[in-house]
Amino acid sequence: MFEKILIANRGEIAVRVTRTAKRLGIATVAVYSDADRDALHVRMADEAVHIGAAPVGESYLDGDRIIQAARDTGAEAIHPGYGFLSENPDFVEKVEAVGLIFIGPSSQAIRAMGLKDAAKRLMERAGVPVVPGYHGDTQALVALAAKANEIGYPVLIKARAGGGGKGMRLVSDQDAFPEALAAAQREAKAAFGDEHVLVEKYIETPRHIEVQVFGDNHGNAVHLFERDCSAQRRHQKVIEEAPAPGMNEATRQAMTDAAVKAAKAISYSGAGTIEFIVDASEGLRPDRFWFMEMNTRLQVEHPVTEMITGIDLVEWQLRVAAGEPLPLMQEQITATGHAVEARIYAEDATRDFLPATGTLHHLKFPDAVNGALLRVDAGVTAGDAISPYYDPMIAKLIVHAATRAAALDALATALEATEVAGSTVNLGFLARLARDEDFAAGNLETGLIGRKQAALTTVASPLARHVASAVAATSSRARAADDADPFSTISGYGHFGAMAHRRTLQRGDETISAWVTARPDGALSICVGEDERTQPIIVRRGEAGRVACWPGHVTVFERADGLTFQVPDPLQMAGDAAAGDRLSAPMPGLVKLVRAAVRETVRKGQPLLVLEAMKMEHTITAPHDGVIAEIASEGAQVNDGAMLVRFEELSE
Repeated sequence: MFEKILIANRGEIAVRVTRTAKRLGIATVAVYSDADRDALHVRMADEAVHIGAAPVGESYLDGDRIIQAARDTGAEAIHPGYGFLSENPDFVEKVEAVGLIFIGPSSQAIRAMGLKDAAKRLMERAGVPVVPGYHGDTQALVALAAKANEIGYPVLIKARAGGGGKGMRLVSDQDAFPEALAAAQREAKAAFGDEHVLVEKYIETPRHIEVQVFGDNHGNAVHLFERDCSAQRRHQKVIEEAPAPGMNEATRQAMTDAAVKAAKAISYSGAGTIEFIVDASEGLRPDRFWFMEMNTRLQVEHPVTEMITGIDLVEWQLRVAAGEPLPLMQEQITATGHAVEARIYAEDATRDFLPATGTLHHLKFPDAVNGALLRVDAGVTAGDAISPYYDPMIAKLIVHAATRAAALDALATALEATEVAGSTVNLGFLARLARDEDFAAGNLETGLIGRKQAALTTVASPLARHVASAVAATSSRARAADDADPFSTISGYGHFGAMAHRRTLQRGDETISAWVTARPDGALSICVGEDERTQPIIVRRGEAGRVACWPGHVTVFERADGLTFQVPDPLQMAGDAAAGDRLSAPMPGLVKLVRAAVRETVRKGQPLLVLEAMKMEHTITAPHDGVIAEIASEGAQVNDGAMLVRFEELSE
């Protein structure tokens, strides 16, 4: 076994690998960019090496710097985690050329499966079923459009490199094909450095089911059962589970046999995942699944497999890379119960899942869930900042229970007990999805979230009791202190009774007033609204509910939703009301493409520019009719709230 390894990644997966390495007595070396100098994975490692600036191209994708860091620290092997360089065969060859070990498959296996078009041709030869489509080299618009017509709409345009929904577009008719192709190619180029795409028939009632495989350098290959990853938004997974709901033994046997056959076809060594697209229109059937792609690395959702099998997949990776045979053979691997994982992202589900940034001023996970085993895989702690440079996932909640129903209930309960303040997160969306009737019934397919997005992402407006909780929490001048006691600062002399103190909160464009009076019994009497004589809400000591105060704000937690209010500073309330007619950046990002010009007349809804943030493209459209006075330049890096467009009024 290794004595020291370098982990060529960041965030949650770097923390995950470090935990197993420490358990096995292996020393760890972390690498970090400027943005991650104080990150959790750096603090946990035995050593840490700075490798460059925040952009991934200057740090986590700089293979030469990472290899040099490994050599300088005496590491024997490099674990790539997932993403970044984990599926880069050139990096693998460079690692091995200097005498280090890559903890993963060979460069030949990665090349064989790394490009989706070539992988599908290989799988066809190996006898693995493949979804109908065009997987050739021609990339001209005319040729690809003709192939799409031949396949029949709807079709899916997919980047041949990478994954995670990047470089992917669903196209319903031929008129939309050119624009979708251009967008997919741009996004693929930005994310993977490869704009090559393929075109496939879109399965209209699809489920995404994958099989975890593992091989070693002694000719052995096994599967560790299947996972269902059909709960997706924008082609990115949000909740995964194992085993797949509704799976029957005949389909499981056919699917796992095909997965092991695929692994053996390339003499695969290490952890890998064979992903299948499944036609669920008539339930799960042995003849209705097709190979989609292979991920030649550990998957984000690997914990659900670990929970049902009791196997540490990172330990297996380390042992196989060290030359050991697989710890167990197929007949020794069993599955028990049901596991579900939810990915907690810094994103605004109410704004079509736009990535969010901010500082995690308050972060609290539950310690346990009744009747289920709870696991939290996090890459952050309270006080950490969410950077615009990297993927916005901050943690994963995983639960294991005897049945799927019990696991889903435990997951929803755990999500509702999680508290995050300082950045917008998707907790409420995840909890509503976990409790959705169709999802709970196992009526899964990849379009489920899209169909129910409005209901799953709607957050109810704050009630008077939420306002009262926020006001009670912010009624202390020392509210930022841990020992702040809002009940001690509301007293005051009144000739005919206790004085009422006015408090003001802001939520979006709405100003909310409340009147607070200290009662003789020590409780607070809070009247929400402009009239201090409205029906009061009584808040006693210790009964303000789940509340977190952070600089200039207070967040009240209602189940899984965080209702955040701004706390205006009376000395700074004079705002600039004449800011002009502007369109601001909804998040930090790069202006990738400008589609309008100064003095151009535009209409409401017209695309104006494309903003690239967190590896995804976001089209910014005109909020109303107008004439453009100023517009951001292509290639500009903008911050959240920066002016993108300034309008003049339309002439009469």
